[in-house]
Amino acid sequence: MLATKEPVTGASIKKAIESRDGKMLSSFYADDALVRVIDRNNPPSKPREIRGRAAITTFWDDICSRAMSHRVDTTIAQGDSLAFSQACAYPDGTKVFCAAMLELKDGKISRQTVVQAWDE
Repeated sequence: MLATKEPVTGASIKKAIESRDGKMLSSFYADDALVRVIDRNNPPSKPREIRGRAAITTFWDDICSRAMSHRVDTTIAQGDSLAFSQACAYPDGTKVFCAAMLELKDGKISRQTVVQAWDE
């Protein structure tokens, strides 16, 4: 199991996302974590489900390797829940917006739901 160098907080999520640090992001997740993605291609009735840290690492490696900027605008934490909004932009001007809600267990992300929309 990877050791998290930083606790999962709004500040650490912001730092990892804005610096496109997939390794740090992946270290925040529990081994059996679940990420659900809801968007135009993955509606609420059939969200994309990414299960386990290995698959989540692949997910973040893909996102962090893209030529785009990421900005975490707002983070809210309460108990074992954390939410944040994220604005992204590709070099061609295409924009993506994401809202994410995280459930923490034993200091790691156990579940995350992502709702995203992008320019077409």
